[in-house]
Amino acid sequence: MKIIHTAIPDLLIIEPKVFGDDRGFFFESFNRRKFAELTGHDLDFVQDNHSRSVKNVLRGLHYQIQRPQGKLVRVVQGAVLDVAVDIRKSLPTFGKHVALELSAENKLMLWIPEGFAHGFVVLTDSAEFLYKTTDYWYPEHERCIRWDDPALAIDWKLKAAPAVSAKDAQGKNFAEAESFP
Repeated sequence: MKIIHTAIPDLLIIEPKVFGDDRGFFFESFNRRKFAELTGHDLDFVQDNHSRSVKNVLRGLHYQIQRPQGKLVRVVQGAVLDVAVDIRKSLPTFGKHVALELSAENKLMLWIPEGFAHGFVVLTDSAEFLYKTTDYWYPEHERCIRWDDPALAIDWKLKAAPAVSAKDAQGKNFAEAESFP
């Protein structure tokens, strides 16, 4: 496992060591001891989620204002553009984001700690997205920031208007959204 730092120091790209031959491949998608050794975070994941979406579906930007979740995300089929926005007011990276293509082919993972809003758009005909979370989902604490807020200036690499849920369409602008201290 290799850790790659991003422009926002707390967001980490994880590149697994993949063993492959003409039969296929194998890699360890998570090892708590190795993750703690390389990142300094000894985490207790409590929930695994798996979603499937079709091309041009955009989910996000989601977070929980209370009971925040750290997320370890990856794609097992297809490809997405994954985006994490720093919503921690006290840090110089507040309002900045990192966008990264995650795919079944590149096998990259992204560690998104508490204090970030997160979303993704599907780039291929479909994609299956997996993520581990450090806390449970509490719908009463879930918040959403508009994916298209010009203040964030996220280039989603869209060629057409994305398909978003009614809930995501009602997301708040970044300036009005609740944030972390």
